[in-house]
Amino acid sequence: MGKQGQVRQGKRWYARAWVAPLAVVVAAFVAFSVPPYLAVDPGLSRVPAPPGNGWHFPVLVAHVVFGSVAILTCVVQVWPWFRQRYPVAHRRVGRVYVFAGVLPAGATALAIGAVSPFGPLNQVGNVLMGALWLAFTVTGYRMARRRRYVDHRRWMIRSFALTASIMSNRVWAVVATIALTPRLDTTFGGSPVALSQAVSGLAAWLGWVVPLLVAEWWLERGDARARRRRVEERSPRQPVGV
Repeated sequence: MGKQGQVRQGKRWYARAWVAPLAVVVAAFVAFSVPPYLAVDPGLSRVPAPPGNGWHFPVLVAHVVFGSVAILTCVVQVWPWFRQRYPVAHRRVGRVYVFAGVLPAGATALAIGAVSPFGPLNQVGNVLMGALWLAFTVTGYRMARRRRYVDHRRWMIRSFALTASIMSNRVWAVVATIALTPRLDTTFGGSPVALSQAVSGLAAWLGWVVPLLVAEWWLERGDARARRRRVEERSPRQPVGV
């Protein structure tokens, strides 16, 4: 019995097939996204500074750095084996995720999102996403402090969905560019600026709305399974042979 238990415990770390691919994708994304901003050279920024906002680049650098902390620590936090095997470390990494990741990254997201050079659709999407990101994370942290761990998990899954949405944002930007570029001379009247704002606006909204909808579907699916389990446990068992 003890040996079997040890074997099962030893296999837990790779029992979730999605953990390793997620870690690889996140590491690759951070390795690609962060270096231009560590040089502290505005000329290397992938986001042009809006005119008259000299504070934009340093705040953007802070957002990228804190956001990287959030997405890297989040991978560890959603890993079931780590969470179950090392609960103390899970709590400590969780504090890093909240206080050195999401809170400063979310606050800076509100600032740079409000003056985004990619148009009003992008601005509204980024500001709303930043506000929800902060709200979900703070609520999840408060649930943990109150030892309401089921609620804590639900809110942190929503927080994770928005943390990871920065990666899906890039995917939607590519999809929107491919879909809309042929309409440059018709829908957008030959204006590259209008096309760019439409692409960035769609990417900003779809980037976080779709992951959040997936997270809600996942939570609802889990709730449905739990309800079925409770019903089965309460229902009387049929006698053998009946």
